[in-house]
Amino acid sequence: MAEPKILSGKDTAKEIRQEIAVEVAKRKEAGLKVPHLAAVLVGNDGGSETYVSYKVKDCKEVGFDSTLIRRDDDITEEELLELIAELNVNDDIDGFIVQLPLPEHIDSQRVITAIDPNKDVDGFHPTNVGRMNLGLDGFLPATPSGIIELLERNGIETSGKHCVIIGRSNIVGSPLSVLLSRNRKVGNATVTLCHSRTKDLAEMARQADILIPALGKPEFVTADMVKEGAVVVDVGTTRVPDNSKKSGFALKGDVKFDEVAPKSSAITPVPGGVGPMTRVALLMNTLKAARMQ
Repeated sequence: MAEPKILSGKDTAKEIRQEIAVEVAKRKEAGLKVPHLAAVLVGNDGGSETYVSYKVKDCKEVGFDSTLIRRDDDITEEELLELIAELNVNDDIDGFIVQLPLPEHIDSQRVITAIDPNKDVDGFHPTNVGRMNLGLDGFLPATPSGIIELLERNGIETSGKHCVIIGRSNIVGSPLSVLLSRNRKVGNATVTLCHSRTKDLAEMARQADILIPALGKPEFVTADMVKEGAVVVDVGTTRVPDNSKKSGFALKGDVKFDEVAPKSSAITPVPGGVGPMTRVALLMNTLKAARMQ
């Protein structure tokens, strides 16, 4: 079989950031407001620190304003909800995110629900989830939206294809199943959503024209689980100890890449695949929020 096409989220996201930067420059010329993204970071979780620093860097690159609001992890739920209420009515901020996970004493769902749906650029508010399910306009969750964009810009045909998603989280698996089955250009797929209770998962995976593992188990998907010529989109990113790396860890996807790639017609790398698309989708949502103001 021919070498698989590498679906580089890094390259695709760069292309989109350039397009956003052009639009932001035009907004400035026209005297319109520069999009402003705020991020609330509670505590000092290493992964969250990294994600938020990337988001600030991305904003700078495209010409957005950004604000990072730090709070200690002993903040009360009421104090956090008060902060959200302030951001909801702050006209200077077009969209904001509260970085997850939150400390255990805070109810994440209560926090998400408190965000104004028109500023919910993470796309997690029940109103935006409902709009997505009904095919109405709203903010789409970043990772599923980024995956759809990656497939479209790389010319991956989804119509009539059997798409198998492994993992049913509210952040990736479930919303992605909705987006891929919609009657849209990237959609019209027949979607099977697998999870921990699925019987004979390997057999299900082998039926996929497009296989999307999103379960956070490093190298879970092996070559024997993949159909010849399948498109593989690896959503997993797990830090695995690796003494050969300066950081002391390596990032591993849910797919055993070296084994699976030769059987695939197209595949995303980890890192550099879905991750950059998640980040750029947040910028796309923020720009959309600014347009709505």
